[in-house]
Amino acid sequence: MASSSRPHCLLNEPDRPYLALGLEGSANKLGAGVIRHELDGSSTVLSNFRHTYITPPGEGFQPKDTALHHREWALKVIPDCMQKAGISMHDLDCICYTKGPGMGAPLQSVALVARTLSLLYGKPLVGVNHCVGHIEMGREITGAKNPIVLYVSGGNTQVIAYSRQCYRIFGETLDIAVGNCLDRFARVINLSNDPSPGYNIEQEAKKGQRLVGLPYATKGMDVSLSGILTSIEALTYDKRYRADGLARGPDDTDIITPADLCFSLQETVFSMLVEITERAMAHVGSKEVLIVGGVGCNERLQEMMGIMAEERGGRVFATDERFCIDNGIMIAQAGLLAFRCGLTTPLAKSTCTQRFRTDQVPVLWRH
Repeated sequence: MASSSRPHCLLNEPDRPYLALGLEGSANKLGAGVIRHELDGSSTVLSNFRHTYITPPGEGFQPKDTALHHREWALKVIPDCMQKAGISMHDLDCICYTKGPGMGAPLQSVALVARTLSLLYGKPLVGVNHCVGHIEMGREITGAKNPIVLYVSGGNTQVIAYSRQCYRIFGETLDIAVGNCLDRFARVINLSNDPSPGYNIEQEAKKGQRLVGLPYATKGMDVSLSGILTSIEALTYDKRYRADGLARGPDDTDIITPADLCFSLQETVFSMLVEITERAMAHVGSKEVLIVGGVGCNERLQEMMGIMAEERGGRVFATDERFCIDNGIMIAQAGLLAFRCGLTTPLAKSTCTQRFRTDQVPVLWRH
């Protein structure tokens, strides 16, 4: 988010309702949403539309093809979003778009749409950090006051806490994100990408009965996930596979099923995430955990985090797939908060960046 000045913040004394359109397209989901900030300080979601680019089993999504998907579906998703909200572009106070982080080509496609709408209707732009969008939507929906945030998605894994108008990163992945880890393993065992590989791994894991030993790599407040992925891929590709596709155990008698591997991967990775989150809670004395990002929809992760939080006398906050998975309304929420604090993005600087850290954003709307 960028601004040439910092006018008086209107958050605590709104003189009228404020409206924002949010556009999200950092990965394979194109989202558009309209939010209204009411006079009493509450927020109302007027519409929240999303369309996902889904590839065949065993394949990931390429930047070029994903960008083409976003350009094509923007012509349907945005009008549907505005119609559902019952407003026109002229009613908006600002147009918000994902500045980063994310995949370059899809980000650029959505930024181009946002710039075009800004020029056509004379509305200010607000470039939004994708990670901050997740956090602010999570806080708004759940009512969490000052939680430790576990942000887990396809491209990001971070443990975050707010301090002095900035979201501070306490710990993060040292290599690949947890969502990337799950998605890549789903491709290895040829799970469907519909509705998402992570969701299908979660369903498969519910059938698992054996916990296979995998590397457990927490390093202080950080985690490393590339080793566990390499290890479980080696089990999958083991030459001792039988004709029916099941791998034999170490003694060549026990059978390890794909469901066992999904179960083991989830249990190990989620245990690592719970550990570093608990360490952050202890450090700042927090009793709240907010899970955001696409992987935050996983019920097993929520359950494991809930057990830990309950033991500490705390609680877990999480949302369902409408707000956990990438969506336009989270960009609208974070963007409108910034806009009401005087933060806008000049047209000449309405670019995108694949690297945009959570702690680079001035969080002027929190005190």
